[in-house]
Amino acid sequence: MPEDMNEDRLKSRIREISLFYHQKGRMPSFSEIGEITGLRSKNAVSKLVDRLEQQRIIARDDKGRLIPRALTAPLRILGAVEAGFPSPAEEELADTLSLDDLLIDNPDATFMLRVSGDSMSEAGILPGDMVIVDRGQTAKSGDIVIAEVDGQWTMKYLRKRGESITLVAANPKYSPIKPKNELKIAGIVTAVVRKYK
Repeated sequence: MPEDMNEDRLKSRIREISLFYHQKGRMPSFSEIGEITGLRSKNAVSKLVDRLEQQRIIARDDKGRLIPRALTAPLRILGAVEAGFPSPAEEELADTLSLDDLLIDNPDATFMLRVSGDSMSEAGILPGDMVIVDRGQTAKSGDIVIAEVDGQWTMKYLRKRGESITLVAANPKYSPIKPKNELKIAGIVTAVVRKYK
């Protein structure tokens, strides 16, 4: 098997690119990919990038720049757990899954925000949580949206009735908001991430 097709070598190179991305906050250039992976020719770097694109690990934006898609390591799925009555369970490797693949449908149009405030607590979104927001989807009634209302940013349920639009909290202590002048929907909340420890 050619050196550039070796799976262990490929995983090692993905880790090196991922480490660069997480340390520098940006994707490496082609020449930097060559340096960090030990590839000496532009052709070898180009083949590596093509392979990572085919595997949906990286992508290119509309200007041809590299962007991450699944640069986090896939996690093992070991089966299911009973949330009702206890039952015997055996650890069994069922599959592997990248959290990027699970939580993000449209990486180019997705961003994260940290939640402050408790207006969406009864929707299971608590202060300190991270929400994943897709700005590429069209908001419909019932979606949780990130919106700018009359110059103020908020996260609420979108309620549409004819031409009337209302933003509604999931916590009953907050009153519904009706835009007076302007409403801009920045995106739809598609997932919530909470770290317990």
